[in-house]
Formats: sequence, C-alpha cells, structure tokens
Amino acid sequence: MSVVAIEHLQLALSGNQVLREVSFSLEEGECRALVGESGSGKSLTAMCLLGLAPPNAVLNAEQFSVMGQPLPAQGHRDWRGWRGRRIAMIFQNPMTALSPTRTIGAQLSECFRLHRNMDRRQARAESAVLLERLAIPRAEQRLSQYPFEFSGGMLQRVMIALAVACRPKLLIADEPTTALDVTVQAEVLALLRELQHEQGTSLLFISHDLGVVANIADTVSVMYAGETVESASVASLLRHPAHPYSEALQAAMPRLHSREITVAIPGSPPDMRGTIHGCAFAPRCKHRMAICEDSPPLLISPRGAGVRCWRWHPDYPERWRLQHD
Repeated sequence: MSVVAIEHLQLALSGNQVLREVSFSLEEGECRALVGESGSGKSLTAMCLLGLAPPNAVLNAEQFSVMGQPLPAQGHRDWRGWRGRRIAMIFQNPMTALSPTRTIGAQLSECFRLHRNMDRRQARAESAVLLERLAIPRAEQRLSQYPFEFSGGMLQRVMIALAVACRPKLLIADEPTTALDVTVQAEVLALLRELQHEQGTSLLFISHDLGVVANIADTVSVMYAGETVESASVASLLRHPAHPYSEALQAAMPRLHSREITVAIPGSPPDMRGTIHGCAFAPRCKHRMAICEDSPPLLISPRGAGVRCWRWHPDYPERWRLQHD
C-alpha cells in the first residue's frame, strides 16, 4: 500500500488553476523528491497534503490519500488527528516557522503533551533526549532558550525535532537546506536519512537543487507550471532525463569538476493567472513541434519514466532515436 497516492490533483485559487495535473505516489520507507523552479507548485502540493491550502482553494482529485485513507476536506477539524502523528512537515524557514516569544522547550514539549499524552516533566525530558539525538549540545540548557539564540543550522535541527517527535508515517521537508552552508547542509541531509531509516518514515523532499536531491532521494517527480512532467528514479533522471524541462534543469546545474558552461533556461514560467494551452513548457523548449499546441498525455518512456511530452508518443518519428540515445 502506498503511503501517499495522488492522481490528477487540481487546485484553483480565485478561479485560477494553479495546480493543473499532479500525480505521484510515495511508498513506505521511500524518499521522493519534488523538483522544479519557484512557482511550479511543489510547496502548494505539500500544503494540500497537510490540509493547509488557502481558504479560497477549490481542490479536485481522482485519488488523494495517505496510508490508504482519503484526506479530510481542506480546513476541516478532522485534520487535528492527521497532523503530528501521521503527517508532519519541516518548513523552509525555521526562524519564521517557530514562535519568537516562546522557548524552544515550550514549543517542543507541546508536541509530546498534545499527541503523546505526556505530562510537563515527561515532555521536557523527551525533548532534551530528542535534541541530543539531533546533535544539539547542552540540550537541557537549550530548552530554556529562544529561537533567536540559535544558529540557522541549529534552528533547522529544532524544526526536524518538532517534525519527528511523534514519529509520523509521512514527513514532508520543504527545502530544509536552502539557507544553510554546504557543510551544515550535508549534516542535515544525513540526519534526515538516518531518522527516516530509524523510524521507517516515508519522506517527501521538496527542492529546486538536483545536487541535493541526488544525495537523499530514491525517486523524483519534476514539476512545472502546476503539473508533474516527469517521474522516475533519481539515477534514471540524472543519467537519461526524458522531459526537455528535466534536461534543461540539469544543463543549468553548475559542476565543480567540469569545464562545461551551464546554460540558463530561456524565458520564464507561464503566468498561472491565465489559461495555458498545450504544453506549458513549449515556449521555452528547444524541441517544440506543432503538436505541442495540444496538451501532452502522461506517457511512459522506454526506460520506465512517466513523462508528459509528445516526443515519447508512439507515433512520434524520432521515438526510436530517443530510445537508443
């Protein structure tokens, strides 16, 4: 049974279709990455999984479930039984996600008291143990400090502690390493992977950085303009990207030991306030054809990737060449 199963998820805000066609699954113990430029719909998809879509959102999906159970309507009070124990999230900016007026200990203890029915003393003791597990020195003293007294890397560890305190089945990490230097970034990724294996948690990792994704994810779904355009294993996507957008993302990645010049993706993502006709990436694509004026279906490449591109249609004349590249 898939931990997450999403098929044909669509979301409209004030009449504008911002998620147009999102489909992917996440298996038990797996780490799936959602990759794409800013505005592609990665974080909004995660917010839907947490029941935190904006109040004016209209959500439709053929399937939208976690652990085989349909999720409650957005904003419904039944979400209290889902957040924490079943689904938890590490937000992108810990400084704004944590309350500046409450100590770290008060915020962390609250998780244990609400979701695991501990008293104050037990909750504080468990909080200290968890901070020590996440390599935060002098954990007992740190519980009495406020967020501004922590470095960025330490704050991100606190956010991870808050998320894993109740041992959720699904952990969502929304660009948890964006504001961190490379060394701390590697430490945080190692911690996430270790905790995932230790607790048997499934991880949905959101990022725009394919280099980071290569270090943590098993599978990846590439998003563009509110839809998944490619889903594959990380190894397959990095070696043989099937969608032109995936290919362009790789070409734009700087490489430390390569003399190849990185190539910026021309143009800009489409304005989601308007209607998108045909393939959303076509105006920026070097492979565009006349048929790209029609929306491509989700096809399967010879290597098994799910890809939304006409080049993989059985009738496309260059399919044989693509298959053997």
